[in-house]
Amino acid sequence: MVSTDERRFVNAQRVGRLATADARAIPHVVPICFALSENTLYSSIDDKPKQDSRRPLKRLRNIAANPNASVVIDRYDEDWTLLGWVLLRGRTEILTEGTEHDHAQALLRARYPQYQTMQITSHPVIALRIERAASWGNLSAH
Repeated sequence: MVSTDERRFVNAQRVGRLATADARAIPHVVPICFALSENTLYSSIDDKPKQDSRRPLKRLRNIAANPNASVVIDRYDEDWTLLGWVLLRGRTEILTEGTEHDHAQALLRARYPQYQTMQITSHPVIALRIERAASWGNLSAH
């Protein structure tokens, strides 16, 4: 599903863009931190202040209405021989607790030192179950 070159490229990048859509297919794209494990890409909701903390984030509302999503992980460089991207598509789940939720957050804490001081354990994790991968360009890991 995700090739070795694509996996290496994804793991070398620090930010991706999550695209969700609501029940009316209106798209919503946000940058995310992520961790890739097997054929699932995880992203945790963190404790940075959002506009209205009493209402679930738009991405979570979209996933509840329409679980299909995509994540693009890309690299831009002024040297266009270094351009590349990987697109991951699949269905998403919102994990609120349990072994997989805790495992995903441990992966994210290991990948992003900023998560070490955040209280993310009570926050949901988005799990993208990768059904299809596509890529283009220079997928070298540098």
